[in-house]
Parts: sequence; C-alpha cells; structure tokens
Amino acid sequence: MAIMRRNRAFCPDRPIGWRRSALSLGQAVRALCVAAMVVAVGAAALGGKPARAQTEATVNMDPAAFRAFVESLWPEARGRGVSRATFDAALGKITLDASLARTTARQAEFVRPVWDYVNSAVTTQRVERGRALAREFAPLLQQIERRWGADPYVVLAIWGIETSYGANTGDKNVFRSLASLTYKGIRADFFRNELLTALQIVQEGHAPPAAMTGSWAGAMGHTQFMPSSFMKFAVDHTGDGRKDIWDSIPDALASTANYLTRHGWKPGMTWGYEVILPERFDVSPHDPQTMRAFPAWAKLGVRRADGEPLPTGGEAGLLLPAGVRGPAFLVTENYRVVRSYNMSSAYMLAVALLSERIAGAGPLAGRWPSDKPLSAAQAREIQTNLQRMGFPVGEIDGRIGEQVQNAIRAYQRKNGLVADGYANHALLERMRATR
Repeated sequence: MAIMRRNRAFCPDRPIGWRRSALSLGQAVRALCVAAMVVAVGAAALGGKPARAQTEATVNMDPAAFRAFVESLWPEARGRGVSRATFDAALGKITLDASLARTTARQAEFVRPVWDYVNSAVTTQRVERGRALAREFAPLLQQIERRWGADPYVVLAIWGIETSYGANTGDKNVFRSLASLTYKGIRADFFRNELLTALQIVQEGHAPPAAMTGSWAGAMGHTQFMPSSFMKFAVDHTGDGRKDIWDSIPDALASTANYLTRHGWKPGMTWGYEVILPERFDVSPHDPQTMRAFPAWAKLGVRRADGEPLPTGGEAGLLLPAGVRGPAFLVTENYRVVRSYNMSSAYMLAVALLSERIAGAGPLAGRWPSDKPLSAAQAREIQTNLQRMGFPVGEIDGRIGEQVQNAIRAYQRKNGLVADGYANHALLERMRATR
C-alpha cells in the first residue's frame, strides 16, 4: 500500500506554516562522479589505441601529447555516428585542464559533517526562493506531476541544491573537462564514455559545442545531468525539437522528473518523516535498510515529530545521520532511490528537507550534535580498523558512506555499544584502546 504524500495535487498557494503530511523523494539528476582516486593515464597513441596508463606524477603535460590523446578518440567517436565536423568543432581547440585532479580530491557532501552540509544546503534564502518559484511555475509543475508522478517540491529541491535554481550551472567547457579527466586517469573509463556521449549530444542537434558548459565533472544544465543521463532521461517538454536542459527550465525540470520516475520513483509515496524515539530506545536491531511496517514502529513508541500519526500502511527504515543524539527519521523506498544520483546520505537528506521546507514545513525538531568533525585521516583510521577486524568497508578513502556506517553498526553490536552507525571521536578512541 502506498504511503500517500497528500490528498490533492501540487498547491503552491498553501500558507507557509502548512506542513505536508508526507512527501515524496527520489534521486537527483546526474550521474555526477563522487571523488575518485587519481590513477592516471598518459599520452595517447595515435590510431585510436587507448592511452597508456601512468602515475599522476608522470602524466605527460606536453600539449602535443594531450592533442595526440584527443585525436585517438576519433575512431570511437566515428563509431558512435559522430561526424568529423562535429568532432573538430567540439574538440579541435581544447587544452588540458591540469587543475581537475585537485578538484576531485574533496566533495562537500562526503567530507563535511552531515549537519554542516545540510545546513549550508537548506538555507533560508534557498527555501524562500524555492517557494517563490513554486508559485511562479505552478502550472508547469502541475503538468510534470501529472505526467511523471514525481513530487514537484523534490524537483524544485534538486534544482535548488544542484545550481541554486539555475544561478550556478557551471562555466567549464564540458569537452575540456571530460577529456582532461580521462587523460589524467581519473575514472578514465567512466569519463571517456561521458566524453563520447557528449559528442553524440552535439551530433543530434540538442546543443552546439559552445553551449556545452557545466561543472568540473561535466555535469550540465539546471539540474546537472551527466551526458549519459541526458541521453537516457532528458525530454523535450516544450515540443521545439530540442532537449534543452541549459536554457529551458521546462525541459530541465521535466527531465529531472523523468529521471526520478525511471529510477523507481513511486508516485504518492512519502520519502519519510522526522520522528521522536522513546527514551532508552534500543536502536541495535534497526538501520535504514531494515524495513518495518509503520504500525510496527508506532507500537515501538516511535512518533512523528510534527505530532501527526504515522501512516497505517507502508514501511520504513530508521535513519540516524548523526547518531542517537541527532535527529531521527523513518525513511521509505523513495528516499533510497536518490542513491542512484548521489551516494551521499547528506545529499539525500538535504534534498528531502529542502523539499519539505519549500512546501511550507518548519525547521527540524531535533538538534544536531556539537561534535568536532573527524579529519579525513581519522576517518581512514576508522575504516582501516574496521577492515582489520573483518568488517567490510570498501575503499579506504576517508569517507564515511553507507557501507562504512553498516560496518560500524556491526562493530558496535559485536562490542555491546549503541549501534547507531555514527563515526565520531569516541568511536575512534574506543578502537584505539582495544587494538
């Protein structure tokens, strides 16, 4: 049974104090890369052969070597139906952007405390601007909701977080960024495919090369689609024959809604609720992936922070983004859909909370802790300790993502600790003391 978000369609004129009984949430819009290790490639051989791998320190910075690499892409581009004229127009004059390796080393949603990221994303200015745009684009958002079933407030929230509603779409040449990232070996296979796909976008007439601007990673337009996402999910909402996510707000927002739906968005379902846990509530059996029916949560004494009753249908998992001392949330499948866009729990939560604020809800009831953030080195130490003890954490990269949080919960359960999956200094000191 679907957990209904509300009883009537998108309504931007509700009083600001109105709080939705439920919200939808889907994933965002681009396949933007999360920070990657610098592996490296060097100068390309001619004749379409792949670039030779090198360490980052020995990447050939000679402009001629980079041009040789670019030329080596031509056979693959031709195989995708790209003409020589399009290839030369897009890539003929680009130069290597040597700064991008530094940019990939840090991303705010992975290296900042969750509350810091959320607070910087869900600002008063962004909320007020989102509410104004909800009114301005009400007919468009109603059309999008009817056609795709995606929550218009979530679409607005994605737009707001990605580019501040189109104010900061990025001014980097997408072809230069993608070619440089590929050449330098930064997720080379991924970015090579994105570069070739960007050429196809130009070949199909959706945008001229000069219009293909975006972020350092090649994410484009109002809601930051990667080229591969554009090819799969962009739509021509205006009917002018172009899928224009750069200059057409209707096309960009409709494409975002289509992306959400195609990734499993369930219309009419809430993303979840902020909740209040009972005193001395045992969180050990619970995590975001372990779904329980809402009536079961109510029986355990969990209640909504806004005072409304929990739904009688549907299920959710427990999310404690800052441990038991921070705000608590029950989250449904629609919350998790966002992971196909961005692997960060902080990003997912920011989209959810901004969408709710745009719709008229107030701030969170729970308070974030005042913990000193872990450094990247300390986070890596936690990952290393967990891995040494047999808890899988994936790459030792200094980022506390979902896999690491699951490993922390397993470690906490095994050692009789509060199993909230929260990485902090107390956890690190415990690990140091028991080595």
